[in-house]
Amino acid sequence: MAHPFLVKDIAFQAGLSTATVDRVLNERAGVRRQTIARVRAAIEELEKQQAGLDIQGRKFAIDIVMEAPERFTDAVRRAFESEALTFAPTIFRCRFHFAETMRPQDTVQLLDRIRLRGTDGLVLKAPDVPEIVAAVGRFETGGIPVVTLVTDLPHSKRTAYAGADNRAAGETAAYLIGERFSGAAATVLVTLSSGRFRGEEEREIGFRRVLRDRYPAIRMVEISEGHGRDSETGILAHVALAANPDINAAYSIGGGNRSVLAAFERLGRHCALYVAHDLDGDNRALLRDRRIHFVLHHDLKTDARTAFRTMMLRPGTPAIGPQLSAVVVITPYNVPE
Repeated sequence: MAHPFLVKDIAFQAGLSTATVDRVLNERAGVRRQTIARVRAAIEELEKQQAGLDIQGRKFAIDIVMEAPERFTDAVRRAFESEALTFAPTIFRCRFHFAETMRPQDTVQLLDRIRLRGTDGLVLKAPDVPEIVAAVGRFETGGIPVVTLVTDLPHSKRTAYAGADNRAAGETAAYLIGERFSGAAATVLVTLSSGRFRGEEEREIGFRRVLRDRYPAIRMVEISEGHGRDSETGILAHVALAANPDINAAYSIGGGNRSVLAAFERLGRHCALYVAHDLDGDNRALLRDRRIHFVLHHDLKTDARTAFRTMMLRPGTPAIGPQLSAVVVITPYNVPE
């Protein structure tokens, strides 16, 4: 039973005598299975404690790369900077690389530059396309952990995913809208920022499935490629509303909610139910003013915590499963601080 610890330390941890521990370590006869298990558990606990001591006071410089609207990247920045303070004495220095839109080749170029310059870890929100998946693989080959944030790259060699269960979030939105109309006919405007993001695709799949199975009288009209920006999203929404006079609800997967609401207003149309994602500054204000009805929210600080803990894993640790944060339905009456 290999270990780097003194017999007296193992005995203290296990609550056994040093003589008993010595018999277990040297595999002598006459030792009960329960006693052997206690010694093994004590060694495992001492290894965990040693791992914690190894990283205390360490400094990690990590890079956070995101393609997302500014209102969302601002929220992510605040979450990571706030959560980093809770890990003291371990220090996390975050380098942020944000853009509202990026071509895949530009994202790959940025990722390769970060990898070659050196980093202790990468947090990434990017489209699920082959060239970006390949770039993530080069991080893994170099022993650098990668955490995908909010939208996953499930076929990449990323170390972990931090975010919500996006398919469950879409199903929740369908339930809220379906129950509101109680079997009556309705048409929902579904907005995506881009079809390239796996997280948005998962939300749309979940939403569509529940409508098909439980609320077949509700129809969908989908718009995409507004990139969550008000100008482009507003134009797409206006065209869809003008072409579909029966649209009377909205499920915003990709943002741009002020512009979508403005399109309803310009055409003199009423939106009976509006479900959005993410509790950013815009959505807080719209929710407070009763212009949107529900926000599907997950705590970005939980995602930041998952990312930091992943960076602290020892090199060579196998990839870990998705670390899902809870989806919460926010109304004007339960908005968190």
